[in-house]
Formats: sequence, structure tokens, C-alpha cells
Amino acid sequence: MGHAATDSTVKNWTWYQGQWHEGNPNIMGPQTHGFWMASTVFDGARRMNGKMPDLYPHCARVIRSAELMGLKPTITTEEIVALVKEGVQKFDPELALYIKPLVFGGEGFIAPTPESAQFVLCISVSEMPEAIQTGFSARKSSFRRPSPESAPTEAKASCLYPNVGRAVTEATSSGFDTGVMLDPIGNVAEFSYANLFFAKDGTVFTPAINGTFLNGLTRQRVIKLLREDGVDVVEKTCKYEELEAADEIFGTGNYYKVAPCVKLDDRNLQPGPITRRAQGLYTAFVAASED
Repeated sequence: MGHAATDSTVKNWTWYQGQWHEGNPNIMGPQTHGFWMASTVFDGARRMNGKMPDLYPHCARVIRSAELMGLKPTITTEEIVALVKEGVQKFDPELALYIKPLVFGGEGFIAPTPESAQFVLCISVSEMPEAIQTGFSARKSSFRRPSPESAPTEAKASCLYPNVGRAVTEATSSGFDTGVMLDPIGNVAEFSYANLFFAKDGTVFTPAINGTFLNGLTRQRVIKLLREDGVDVVEKTCKYEELEAADEIFGTGNYYKVAPCVKLDDRNLQPGPITRRAQGLYTAFVAASED
């Protein structure tokens, strides 16, 4: 199927309709529903230190996201996992990778034709960011996460990301790396593109899932790891004032997994012991992973 040999100069391989293609192949036209009506969903997994943590649930979630958008993909989670394992062999085993399965509607007007669902798998070289060690800065965003009644918030849908993008642009234009987004009624939801945690007096808090942001797979994993290690993790409605008074703040997400927030608005922070503990626990989990 497609190319078999490893080519260290190729930074991106894409699988579509039974073949592997180098780079960024042209697979959409102006009449493709996913192009002009945004019926596109995706997910993101990582290969880091030679392992692919939580690969199966990432692949399962893209199918669930597609179904939430009215699509009926015919590919199974097991088939996606098998394609990922085939595709990563095209890269040097030492490279960190971003693994991105996508589904989009090929046909339809307004709503996509369910049976027109198309599957794409894109695997790219993507080094782990320095923010894991150095941290990132965040400011309170003027943009909010949408409610479940106003957007497909339970899906990892591409149409949600322009709102993420404008929150990031607002932050970077004022000297910060990302934003802290509130939900529609003013409670803390998450960072612009990562789930949010903070620690106070030895207890970890994170906003309870309320339908306005994704219950991230790395979020779920970190909660489980911390609790198993004896840390009290509380999921609850969080006010921004609590964040301002936190001892530590950190984020979880597929891009950097676990990283400290070292500045919130005009307040400087340090990567604290609980943040480093969470990072250590996640690193150990990755090392013990089968894939």
C-alpha cells in the first residue's frame, strides 16, 4: 500500500483512499462538504519517546466526533490504530510525531450526507515543545467557550477552532502564549486549547465537565494518575478568582501533555511540586505503555 521505504526528508505522510502520500495532498475541492460547510472532525495522538500513549481512545474519539456531526464513517477504531502503526514506521523511531486522524463530509447541502464520510490519517514530525519545562503564560480571554446548544461542543470539530484561534491571537498580541477561556456563564472552562488545573494548599482542582469544553484524554489520564498517587483531585465549578489565588497552575493536552503555567495576567508563578509530580507520573505512564 503506497510507499514502503522510510525517507528521513519527508516530514508528513498522509493516508487517503488506500494510499500513503508524501506531504500535504490535495483531497478537497470547493464542493466538498468538509471544505465549504465545515463538517470536519479530527483527533490528535502523540508518539513520544517511542510510545503512543492512549492511542486507542484517540482513534475511537474521532469516530464518535464524526457521528456527533451527523457522519457515518465506515472505518473502525481497530483499522485506524493499525494504519497509525503502519504509518509511524515511515519515520525515524527517535522522532516525536503528531498523529491526526480526520473525518469529513464529502457531499451534502447544509447538513452533510452521512454516508459520504471520508477518512484521512495525517502523521507529522512534531517535536515536544519547550513549554513542558519552561512553562507558558496566559491571560484572561475576552472570548468564551460556546454552550452545547450553540455549537457541537462534544465533538472535536474543526468548526470550533476559529474561536480558539481568536483567543490565542488576542493573547499573543498582548505578549502571552494563550488565553484562559470562561464558559457562557462566566466560570473557568479551560485554556484556549488545553484543559486547566490548579493547586491550592495541596489539593488539585479542575473545572467540572459541563458540556462547553472537551473532557480531554490527557486530562482524564492525569486525574487518574494523581488520584492513584494519593493526590486529592476535585472537579468542580471554578471561579476566575480562585485561579488568581492558586499556588500552581498547569495545563494538559495532546500537544505538550503536561506543562506549567508560569504567568497568569500580571502574576508570575513557578512550576510547583504538584505540577512536576503530574509530569513525572505521566512520563512514567508513557514509559510503561505497550505501544
